[in-house]
Amino acid sequence: VQLVESGGGLVQPGDSLRLSCAASGFTVSRFPMSWYRQAPGKERERVAFISNISGSTIYSDSVKGRFTISRDNAKNTVYLQMNNLNPEDTGVYYCKAVLTGRISPDYWGQGTQVTVSS
Repeated sequence: VQLVESGGGLVQPGDSLRLSCAASGFTVSRFPMSWYRQAPGKERERVAFISNISGSTIYSDSVKGRFTISRDNAKNTVYLQMNNLNPEDTGVYYCKAVLTGRISPDYWGQGTQVTVSS
């Protein structure tokens, strides 16, 4: 199982970014997937979730209306579209898969840095 994030970078307030999480070793459509972020000096927090059963999504209040999580089953990839970014969105963004049924079901990517600054 491997998760590889990409798409981070340095952007200005109000800009957009799309993060990608390419998965291997399992099928993203079969398991719940999430995006987390960790700001400097803060705990890691979940910002977006997509259900494998219904495709329904959940967002943290801080990103609701600005971020969109989606998946491309053909590419076995999960995305996080981030619009109207602000400095509080700065942090390392991680992709997480929960492979239910395994003894240790949680898998994380290595993270991608997003910095929002003028």
